[in-house]
Amino acid sequence: MPIKRVGIISKPKKTEVREIVPGLLTWFRERSIEAFIDKETGAIMETREHCLTRNEMPGEVDLLVVLGGDGTLLATARALNRKPVPILPVNLGGLGFLTEITREEIYPTLEMVVAGKHQTDRRVQIEGELIRADEILTSFLALNDVVLNKGAIARIFDFEVRVDGEFVSSYKSDGLIVSTPTGSTAYSLAAGGPIVAPFVEAFLITPICAHTLTHRPLVVPNTTHIEVKVKSLREAAYLTVDGQVGIATYSEDVVRVRKADSYVELVRPPAATYFRILQKKLKWGER
Repeated sequence: MPIKRVGIISKPKKTEVREIVPGLLTWFRERSIEAFIDKETGAIMETREHCLTRNEMPGEVDLLVVLGGDGTLLATARALNRKPVPILPVNLGGLGFLTEITREEIYPTLEMVVAGKHQTDRRVQIEGELIRADEILTSFLALNDVVLNKGAIARIFDFEVRVDGEFVSSYKSDGLIVSTPTGSTAYSLAAGGPIVAPFVEAFLITPICAHTLTHRPLVVPNTTHIEVKVKSLREAAYLTVDGQVGIATYSEDVVRVRKADSYVELVRPPAATYFRILQKKLKWGER
C-alpha cells in the first residue's frame, strides 16, 4: 500500500525530538506525503498545525513513526486500538528491544518503506479482561505483558492458575507475569524467564520471586486461554498492562487472557535480524 499520510509520535522530553522532527516534516513534504504530529510533540514544537491526539492518529495515517524508547512504542501500540497501521520505531531511549532503528537509520529505512521494499515483524498481542463477581470490570490489550504484583508493602500473594480450564498450580510469589514472546525480554526476563523469539507461537507464565523453588517459568501455546485467580486476602494486588495501565485487584478476582485477533506490525531496520539485535543489546560475546 502506498504511503500517503504519516503520523509522528514522540517522547517529548527527549531533547533530540526538536532536532529530528523538523527534518522529518521537510522530508515528507518533499515527497508529497502529508505528515501529522501528536499533540504532545506539537506542544514542544510550539505549533498546532497538523496535530492529532495519539488515539486519533491511527485512523488517519498509513504509517506511524515513533521517536522514543520502548515505553513510547508500547503506548503507541495501545493507541492503535487494533488498527493494522505499521510502526517505524526509532530508538531515542536506552536498551530498546522494540525500538530497533537508530537515529542514523531513519532516512534509509524510510526510503525503503516509501519504495515498498521494507521488511516488517508482526508481533502478537494479548487481550483479556479483569472479572469480579462474574462481571467484567475492564478489558485490555497488551503487546508485552500482563502483570499481577504487589504495591508498596512487601507481601506474599497467592495465585491460582488454569490453562484451558485445567488447574496448573497455586503460586506463592511476589507476583505473576503472563507475557508474549515480545515481552520475554521485558519484566519476564528480569524475573528469570527465558528469551523467546517473537516468531514462536507461545505465551510465558513467569512467577516473580516464587516462594517455592519448584515453581519455574512455564511456556504454553498461544492458542490456550490462561486464567489467574487472585487468592490473597490481606491487600490488593495490582494488575498492570504493559507496565503503563494499572488497576487494583482483590481476592477472588479473575484475570483471563488469550491471543488477540489483532497484531502490531513493526518496521525492521535494514539487514537486522532478531538474533543480531539480541547480540547488540545484550552484548553477547563481549562479556
